[in-house]
Parts: sequence; structure tokens; C-alpha cells
Amino acid sequence: MKLEGKVAVVTGAARGLGRAYALHLARIGADVVVNDVDMQAAKQYGEELTAPTVPDEIRAMGRRSLGIVADVTDRAQVDAMFEQVLAEFGKVDILVCNAGGALVPGPSYASSVPEADFRRMMDINLMGTIFCCQAAARPMKEQRSGKIVTVGSQAGLRSQGGGGTAYSVAKAAIIHYTRKLASELGPYSITVNCIAPGWILSSRAIASGRNSPETRARLEQEIALKRLGMPEDCAKVVEFLVTDLSDYVTGQVISVCGGVCLF
Repeated sequence: MKLEGKVAVVTGAARGLGRAYALHLARIGADVVVNDVDMQAAKQYGEELTAPTVPDEIRAMGRRSLGIVADVTDRAQVDAMFEQVLAEFGKVDILVCNAGGALVPGPSYASSVPEADFRRMMDINLMGTIFCCQAAARPMKEQRSGKIVTVGSQAGLRSQGGGGTAYSVAKAAIIHYTRKLASELGPYSITVNCIAPGWILSSRAIASGRNSPETRARLEQEIALKRLGMPEDCAKVVEFLVTDLSDYVTGQVISVCGGVCLF
């Protein structure tokens, strides 16, 4: 129970990777605030829960949990969420900024991506991360402790050519924002690190066809470990970054990709 007595906030946690992080932190002792724009989001991708919602799953483990519906692209909603967390739990020890993704359809070529698509992708990924980090930093600075984990992507570390520009640039921006925030918050004993997942079999990725034999065969050729990742592969790295194992690690990006990004 490494996180006994700790309070964690995980954004975008009603399904997929965020759910994996929330459940994993609860298993090792944390009380967890689950944020999402839809607490029933798992149904959209056929992801089976063991209880009606993720907060219910966490309560079944004997941990405290609070579900908060809020859009992280709206600063007012984010600030209200953290006010609610502080009113309920009195502190914030851990923040995992998971909300985001390649949620804007279209090829997104660098020379032609529409402005509206680019701005929307930046809002969903970068600005949502910034708003949550700024809101969490205030109580963490007062208590002079905290662990923040942002979520980038292997797409933000390398150029794969073709489309995906807006998403890649947004994730690259998150990575550098992480470094800047780590530098600023270090004197307050707050660590800020980033994970960059690779080809992970989240429920949304499976629904989009990533688990098909053809797609697996193609992607596995890029991966040194020759397998696609599971949500728990990422959750284990989050555990490292929010426990005392990483007390002297800050401003770093850990690629959880099985060896896609070898540099």
C-alpha cells in the first residue's frame, strides 16, 4: 500500500488508459478522484467494468473515490473540480493528466491542417493539461509536496510522416511544458514527469482496429519487444512516477513503447 493516505486525481479516467491508472493507484492505497466528460464513456467502446462506474469500482476496493464530470478544456470547470476535491479530501497529492487523444478526425497534414482542427487538438491535449497542472500546483505548492504525471505520446517524440500533425505537435508541446513546470516546481519538492505511450491496446484503439491480425503484424515490426502494449504496462510506469521510487526524478519523459522510440 505505497500510496496509503494519498489523494490522486486522474483525468479522462472513465475508461481506457485513464481507468487503468485510476484502478492501479487505488490498488496500491490511494483515494482517487475520477474525472471525465462522461462517467459512462466505457460503454462507447464496449469496455466492461466490474461496477456501474470507475468510482464504484474503486470504492469496491475499500478506497474513497469521487467522480467529477468536467471538461478539462474549460479552465472554470477545472478550477471548480479542484475546489471540490479540496473540499472533499483536503489535499491533492497526485495528478495524472490523462485526458486527451487524437480526437479530431481528418488527416491533419502539416501544410494544410485546418486552423479549427489544430486549435481543437491543442485544447484537448495541451490546454487541458496546462489548466489541470496549474490548478493542482496551487495546493501542492502550499503543502510543499506533490507528484504530477503528464501524458505525451510516441507521436510527440518522432515524426512518422504523413498525417497526424496536430496531435503530434500537441503531444510534443506537453512534453516541453512538463520540463518547464518541473523546473519551476522543483523547489517545492514537487516532481513533474511525462509518460509517452506507444502502440497500446486501449479500448478505443481496439475499437478502431488496432487489435486486428493485420494491424498487429504491421505494428509489431516497429516494436523491439514484438508485442503491443497493454494499459497496465503504462500504469506500472505511472506507479513509479507517483511513489517514492521516483523522488529524485523530475522533468523526464519515459517512453512506454516496447522499443518503438530507440533514441
